[in-house]
Amino acid sequence: METIYVQGIWVAEAFQSKTRKYEDFWLFATHIGDPKAAFLIVFPLAFYVHRRTGVAVVWVAALSEWLNLVFKWILIGQRPYWWIGESGLFLKNKPELQQFQCTCETGPGSPSGHAMITGAVWWVVASSLASFLHSRTGSKLLAAVPFLVYAVLLAAVSLSRIFILAHFPHQVVAGVLAGVMLGVLLNRTVPEWRSLVFFLCSSMALLLGALLMYAGLEQFGIDLSWSISLAKRWCSKSEWVRMDTAPFSSLTRDAGSLLGLGLAQFWKPGGWAPPWVPKTLCLALSSLALFHISQFPLPTVPPLLFYSLFFLRYAIVPQVVMVMVPGLVHLLTAKPKRD
Repeated sequence: METIYVQGIWVAEAFQSKTRKYEDFWLFATHIGDPKAAFLIVFPLAFYVHRRTGVAVVWVAALSEWLNLVFKWILIGQRPYWWIGESGLFLKNKPELQQFQCTCETGPGSPSGHAMITGAVWWVVASSLASFLHSRTGSKLLAAVPFLVYAVLLAAVSLSRIFILAHFPHQVVAGVLAGVMLGVLLNRTVPEWRSLVFFLCSSMALLLGALLMYAGLEQFGIDLSWSISLAKRWCSKSEWVRMDTAPFSSLTRDAGSLLGLGLAQFWKPGGWAPPWVPKTLCLALSSLALFHISQFPLPTVPPLLFYSLFFLRYAIVPQVVMVMVPGLVHLLTAKPKRD
């Protein structure tokens, strides 16, 4: 792996050097590929356009991010920004590389979570849109356009991860391949009308499954917190190391969102089917609400409190999108009944 890592560092240096003028674009692309964007941005947009696609986005995002966490624990991949210093191979010929605020993620590096989750979630969106276009126009050429956009988006997110030193190229390739496969497979089994018990069991299965794996690996002498200490040691600025990028944050986000999805469908199984104007209002209000929910600061000490509140934050997200905001808009726009 040392040879692959070394070549990856030089690729990253060359890529940063040649595309530095596009820095803002790469930073934007990496934010679009952030796993939380699937829940906070893609989900409400997809849900108000097509209910089944919105539910699929949450389902696929949660399971693909959970699997990404499991893969990272097993594969124990390095990240470029700390491996440069840890390897000791660049003392005489140090590469000219720059870190960014979104560089300093604390989990292991392989495979890329951004590439994997983007590949899975946006496959759901692209395939749904392609199916719609083909059914309306009968044109295979027009139906191929969403997949072209999907490929461009996935490439941009993947390259952005190399640019900011969050991943080596081979980790990004692995994430892309895994994400596309998961998108295809998971999109076939979307639990749109399953019971609350199903989602409760799914949520607890993710939590308990990961915790049991964590405990098992610890028993074999594998320290799963090794990446956090390296992130703190080699990140350019200590404030760039955040708890919401830690592995357990991903776990609580996934488990919370599945429980929230089950609760939302339990409270309002059929949902509301408003016209396009109220739907647009729903999207605007949901986006505003989710922005403030995501920006609300959470206490980081003790860690258990942080992870519990992080779980609740993402359990609330489906409630806002599927129940609260549509219900409010329904009340405001519903025509009064005549006697």
